[in-house]
Amino acid sequence: MSAARRTTPTVYISVDVEADGPIPGPYSMLSFGAAVAGHHDADGFRRAGRQAAGFYRELRPVSERFDPQALAVSGLDRAALLTGGTPPAAAMTAFCSWVEQVRAGPGGQRYRPVMVGYPAPYDWLFLYWYLMEFAGRSPFGHSGCLDVKTLYAARAGVPFAGIGKRSMPASLLPDLPHTHHALDDAREQAELFANLMEWAGPQA
Repeated sequence: MSAARRTTPTVYISVDVEADGPIPGPYSMLSFGAAVAGHHDADGFRRAGRQAAGFYRELRPVSERFDPQALAVSGLDRAALLTGGTPPAAAMTAFCSWVEQVRAGPGGQRYRPVMVGYPAPYDWLFLYWYLMEFAGRSPFGHSGCLDVKTLYAARAGVPFAGIGKRSMPASLLPDLPHTHHALDDAREQAELFANLMEWAGPQA
């Protein structure tokens, strides 16, 4: 079987979530941003670059509960979002349509979308719950996510525990600010992911 047949063309989409608590439902996703990080097919991985397509929404909260410390991290005005935030159903439906657009490749080829997060478990928890609850479907399926910290552990051959950006080689880290604006941070981690995908690994 040829490599082209063995390879499922994949588009990696970096997603960052800002929320007002630890879990969706009792707490709310206040904003999320997404940016195309790169494409991977039989010809290898190609980074999308800093001008790649992006998506951003600020959402109307779905509950009255919130953690003040979590809210402070986002810097968002929860009271303003209660009246001016995008209804979650509209936001998640629009996001599904955007993912369908960025799946399109040359010659009508369709790329399978995979969500990329740093760390993925928290962002995926909110994203998947919101997609299923308000759009009724997930363009990533139920498991189409990739954790950047896990990727680094595998590529570097180091234990997962204790991994953070400070433990990574400086050459891997983007020179982009971490602002806690979801689209900014999605673009930052998209570049970190692309750097990791192109990394030759630790030097002996």
